[in-house]
Amino acid sequence: MQPRNKFVFTRLQYESGDWDVDQRMPSNVLNSLVEYTTLPVDTKENIIPLSSPEIFKFPFCYLSGHKLVEFTARERENFERYVQRGGFVFVDDCNHDIDGLFAKSFEDQMSRIFGSRALQKIPNNHRLYSSFFRFDGPPVTSQELNGWGDDLVHNYLKAIEVNGKIGVLYSNKDYGCEWDYDFRNKRFYRHDNTRFSVNIVMYALMA
Repeated sequence: MQPRNKFVFTRLQYESGDWDVDQRMPSNVLNSLVEYTTLPVDTKENIIPLSSPEIFKFPFCYLSGHKLVEFTARERENFERYVQRGGFVFVDDCNHDIDGLFAKSFEDQMSRIFGSRALQKIPNNHRLYSSFFRFDGPPVTSQELNGWGDDLVHNYLKAIEVNGKIGVLYSNKDYGCEWDYDFRNKRFYRHDNTRFSVNIVMYALMA
C-alpha cells in the first residue's frame, strides 16, 4: 500500500448484499481520529467498488452489511490481492449473529479465498487492543446487550493474519450500528464508545 498524506476512510462496495449500511458511522470515526490523534484525515468517506483497482491506493478499507455476501470472481481476486499485499479490511456483521446470512456467507467467502482455517479468533491480549487506547478485549456493544441478533455477547474478534499482521479483522459485534450516530451527539455519552475505532485504524496503519 502506498502511504498517503491523509487517512481516508474507504468503504468497499460489493455487488451482492447491502454494502451501504451505517452511513453516519464513518464521520463519527473520523471525528474521533481528529479528537484523539494527530493523524491527518480526509473528512469525507471514500466509496470504491471492491472490483476496482483503486482499492490498492488505500491501506484501510471497511466492509459491512446484513445480507448475502457472494463476491464476483473479480471481487474475490481483488480482495485476496489487497490483503496479501498488506492491506487491512475491517469487516463488521450488522446482524451481530454468528448464524446469520451475512456471517455465514462472508465466512464462506473467506474460506474460498484463504482456506478454511485462515479466519481465527484473536486473543484478547492482542496488540490491537493496546494500539492506542488499552482494552481487555473487544468492547461490548449495546446491540448485543439489547438482545438482537443471536442474543450473545461475543467476547472475541476473528482475523486473518498475513506475515504476522492482521489483514482481515472480522466482528460479529455490530460496531457499525454502535457508532452510527451524529458525532455531535457524542457529548451526551458518558463514555465515548468510538474509542475502539481509533485502535483499529491506528493498528491498520502502524502494524
